[in-house]
Amino acid sequence: MSGTDTTTDLTTTVARTVTDVLQPRNVLLFGMLAVGLASAGDWTGLPWGFLGALCAGLIPAGYIEWERGRGTWGDRHVVDRTQRAPIFLVILGSLGAGALIMVLGHAPLGILIAMISLWVMTTVLLAVNTVWKISVDSAVASSVVALLSVAHSPWWLCAAVPAVAVCWSRVALRYHSVAQTVAGAAVGAATAAGFLFA
Repeated sequence: MSGTDTTTDLTTTVARTVTDVLQPRNVLLFGMLAVGLASAGDWTGLPWGFLGALCAGLIPAGYIEWERGRGTWGDRHVVDRTQRAPIFLVILGSLGAGALIMVLGHAPLGILIAMISLWVMTTVLLAVNTVWKISVDSAVASSVVALLSVAHSPWWLCAAVPAVAVCWSRVALRYHSVAQTVAGAAVGAATAAGFLFA
């Protein structure tokens, strides 16, 4: 095996690890729990954060795994853009139901804003996806950094490093172009704008 092949294999291995560890369901689980905690100011925000993570990340991930089991898709990445619409619709429905529960349960405002912001982000991703394969993983990673920097502290912007790593991994694995990951990250970062209306 040549040195070039070894370097390529190592790059692929690292990129695969990054994209698997920092996949949307994991990032959203951490991120929404942290937003819930910040929104309530104490541990009572954690159940609301978990509800947010459940609706934004865990239920959609479960749907993808269910469809994989049925043979609809080969893996969680769903590389064919034309097959992604059902996933977006599940996410929108799940986020909408979660936001409604939060309204009825008088959840802290911050976690509700995060849910609505993610719903808007998903709507934009769905619209773009009809014509172009924008990166969802990049959008989610960027959105969580943006939400945490507003809900907690601007110091969370340092977490942009893992978000950039996600963008890199998607390009390295040839799931997306640089433009598609940059566009996804930009849409994700815009989710923090929801807090401007609070």
